[in-house]
Amino acid sequence: MGEAIRIIGIDPGLRRTGWGMVESFGNSLRFIASGTVKSDDKAALATRLCQLHDGLAEILHSAMPHEAAVEQTFVNKDAVATLKLGQARGIAMLVPARAGLVVAEYAPNAVKKAVIGVGHGDKKQIHMMVKVLLPKATFDTEHAADALAIAICHAHHRQSIAYRMALAGQVCS
Repeated sequence: MGEAIRIIGIDPGLRRTGWGMVESFGNSLRFIASGTVKSDDKAALATRLCQLHDGLAEILHSAMPHEAAVEQTFVNKDAVATLKLGQARGIAMLVPARAGLVVAEYAPNAVKKAVIGVGHGDKKQIHMMVKVLLPKATFDTEHAADALAIAICHAHHRQSIAYRMALAGQVCS
């Protein structure tokens, strides 16, 4: 059947970036850990991005995942907030890429569909299903729960032909 694959899901945010780690072995999932990297909302933007970078880098260094998945940014009515979220998302993609991991991206609707079975649903439904799929899971914030949902989504999609083809073309030097 192969080896267990450790997957980190990342829910990017400038104030709070959630992360969740699972192990996938065939059709089986096992909760490893989750948490939230926080930035000081009174600090300058560059400092906050450094805080997110350093926090994620420390997690990747200690947990040593094999693959990473990040939620795609949605565009909202506040252009400034969307731009800041995009910068945090850049950090969320850069850190695992610099660690040599392939980084998959998933739309919020794809994450919801993988976890609750439909592309639309509220956060309570997602968090409830994360607990059903990973009974031993604990999360300190809704961002960590969302990150676990992203990791679950990746575990379900990583066997696809398109994903395996993307693996061949993604390298960060």
